[in-house]
Amino acid sequence: MAWYSKAITEKKQQKNTLWVKCKQCGSHIWQDEWDNNLNVCPNCNFHGSISAHQRAELLFDDGTFYEMFTDISPVDSLNFKDLKGSYKDKIEENKKKTGISESVVSGRGQISGIPAVASIMDFRFLGGSLGSGTGEKILQAANFAYDNHLPYIVFSASGGARMQEGVLSLMQMAKTCAGVARLNKKDIPFISVLTNPTTGGVTASYAMMGDLNIAEPGAVIGFAGRRVIEQTIGEKLPEDFQTAEYLLEHGFIDAIVNRKDLKEYLSKVLSYYNR
Repeated sequence: MAWYSKAITEKKQQKNTLWVKCKQCGSHIWQDEWDNNLNVCPNCNFHGSISAHQRAELLFDDGTFYEMFTDISPVDSLNFKDLKGSYKDKIEENKKKTGISESVVSGRGQISGIPAVASIMDFRFLGGSLGSGTGEKILQAANFAYDNHLPYIVFSASGGARMQEGVLSLMQMAKTCAGVARLNKKDIPFISVLTNPTTGGVTASYAMMGDLNIAEPGAVIGFAGRRVIEQTIGEKLPEDFQTAEYLLEHGFIDAIVNRKDLKEYLSKVLSYYNR
């Protein structure tokens, strides 16, 4: 299938380097070891980024994932330009670089035999920013889950709202929240998985609305940046502030799950809802 081919291509591209440097502990890890460990550092358990198609490959049963809404892509409604060029050019550049049409991939498939719908954000596409196309794909996937009475899972990885779209981007916060909130009318589970990083308008909207909110270890999760908060309140924040571990300790998320255990964990959760 097309999505599987993209995942294989992305892995081959990674093979062009011999080793990877961990962004957290600075360890140098052989590329093969990094790949085999699902882009997780074997020394400090830092969870590196993976593409939307790679995550779909890890999550869904072989041959069951079908990508939907591939015709939805960003629209340059404001004819935005800055010193680095036009938004329209950036869109095309990111499409070519990532092989996807927006910062999220939505689709349906089976997780350990249980049908489910998922939207998976991809940080490679404009920093996983929330644009009008992103919001539309998340909403349409929520509507599909609602119409077909299927559990809905969203994997967030984002720097926040997309500034090139102005208020149109901010409107996606309300739109996506309305879409996932409607699932409650049919008691359809909405599961939010927060990965590194999940920040800004995404955190302030659908990412924290799950019936179950879980995160990968060490994920940075927050709204405003650390320095902005420190300057505003005039205090030094704890070293682990805005990490998944800090949020779990303070009751903002329900669990932290290692990437290698995520499919099994979600399978158990879905089997409970699927009774």
